[in-house]
Amino acid sequence: MTSPDLTAAPAPAGTRVSRRRLPVGSVLTYLSLVVASAVVLLPLVVVLLTSLKTSDEVKEGGALSLPGNWLNLENYVTAFNDGHMLTAFGNTAFILLFSIGGTVIIGSMTAYAVDRFDFRGKKLVMAGFLIATLVPAVTTQVATFQVISSFGLVDTRWAPILLYMGTDIVSVYIFLQFIRGIPTSLDEAARLDGANAFTIYRKIIFPLLKPAIATVVIIKGITTYNDFYIPFLYMHSEDLGTISTALFRFKGPFGAHWEAISAGAILVILPTLIIFLLLQRWIYNGFSQGATK
Repeated sequence: MTSPDLTAAPAPAGTRVSRRRLPVGSVLTYLSLVVASAVVLLPLVVVLLTSLKTSDEVKEGGALSLPGNWLNLENYVTAFNDGHMLTAFGNTAFILLFSIGGTVIIGSMTAYAVDRFDFRGKKLVMAGFLIATLVPAVTTQVATFQVISSFGLVDTRWAPILLYMGTDIVSVYIFLQFIRGIPTSLDEAARLDGANAFTIYRKIIFPLLKPAIATVVIIKGITTYNDFYIPFLYMHSEDLGTISTALFRFKGPFGAHWEAISAGAILVILPTLIIFLLLQRWIYNGFSQGATK
């Protein structure tokens, strides 16, 4: 039995070879991705190019004109030193640490108590959480400021920390969805071994909430890092500036120097960009697992 010839014979001269065309849906998909990428990346490219230019190049050239010296880092030195960026990074890190830690602990404990215990007024508490998410935050700012002022926390770093920990109802709902997926048989087995409610939370519930914790840390970290209103309203001193308020103060002495302002913006963007590139696998896993619960 002869084996078949597997070599493809070349097409005769003059014959037309058919090519597979992309469907219209795929073309539109790629086109939309290209347009979306351009919309997102174009402002960042403009800011990056502006940060590398001199003052004369910014005045004479266009937004997308190339800098004369690609290694011009004078604007970054000016932004870092005159903008007190090191102090701003320290204040932001301090606020992030306590805000995220407090949100994780308070949110997970609240969700555990609401889901695992039956008490009088439970439905009223859940309704209160829902109403709190629907009330615009601006409408309560006057009363909130008076409360913070009565505690003597205005112009301290503890004012935004207290507000970030106490107003995050979304984290409670995220933890609540994950806790509902943990079987109650684990609690019952632990109680038979003599464990109390706090021990069950600490040794069983909390370790199983790692995907929820990752989701809350990501959402809370991004929100706190980008927030401008609360630090600007409650921390007036220059040495208490965060990343957002330090960048805002550039509009005074550097109001017409867009090259210094752009350099400061790049310095603010870099930490989140580096963290995202290093932890993108955990970020995607946190969001995907949070969405499937």
